[in-house]
Amino acid sequence: MQADILYKPAYSLAVVTLDPGESIQAESGAMVSMSADLQMETKAKGGFLQSLGRAMLGGESFFMNKFSASSSGGEITLAPALPGDVYLLELNGQTVFLQSGSYLASSEGLAIDTAWGGSKTFFSREGLILLKVTGHGMLLISSYGAIHKVDLAVGEKYVVDTGHLVSFDASLSYQVRKVAGWKSTILGGEGLVVELTGPGSLTIQTRSQDAFLSWLIPKLPKSSSSGD
Repeated sequence: MQADILYKPAYSLAVVTLDPGESIQAESGAMVSMSADLQMETKAKGGFLQSLGRAMLGGESFFMNKFSASSSGGEITLAPALPGDVYLLELNGQTVFLQSGSYLASSEGLAIDTAWGGSKTFFSREGLILLKVTGHGMLLISSYGAIHKVDLAVGEKYVVDTGHLVSFDASLSYQVRKVAGWKSTILGGEGLVVELTGPGSLTIQTRSQDAFLSWLIPKLPKSSSSGD
């Protein structure tokens, strides 16, 4: 299996080449095009309860689509729903955490489950509900905006707004906290942040969907009442 990412970073498209008999699983609606002889199967990956957890807590679809190549191989192209980037991670037995909504597709050697981000994040506007991905294989993640990778040395700390965090290695320790005091948190335009401590790698997105919606919604025209 080979993946090439085209048209980065604003309108990225993942072009995945499958060898004979290989398959890839993808988020519902991610397929853009595919070879005519690829076989598609829709299923609740990991069973009912695991799929329900991903859908209700992880922001992902209850069902996933599996695309399998015939004896001649094939090609499939994948893209996220929103304009933005696609990024390839190669996992070799390690665990990676993904922010809700960042999963796009993966090879079959990877297990996907939901992880809890801490009780105080549940009540925040920008929570930290995570997907836990473990195993050996290829993982495609996506974002609204471009994806930027950061590598942290042992003991090195880094702070990311929760609305901009895409993924991070399980080797990183993390805690969710206020960016400063409550006055700065409420009046300064920043919400909760994640403080991560190395060693390990993380990815961030250059734009926040929540921030964009906060800017856009007040500018939308108000519907007039029937009496006007």
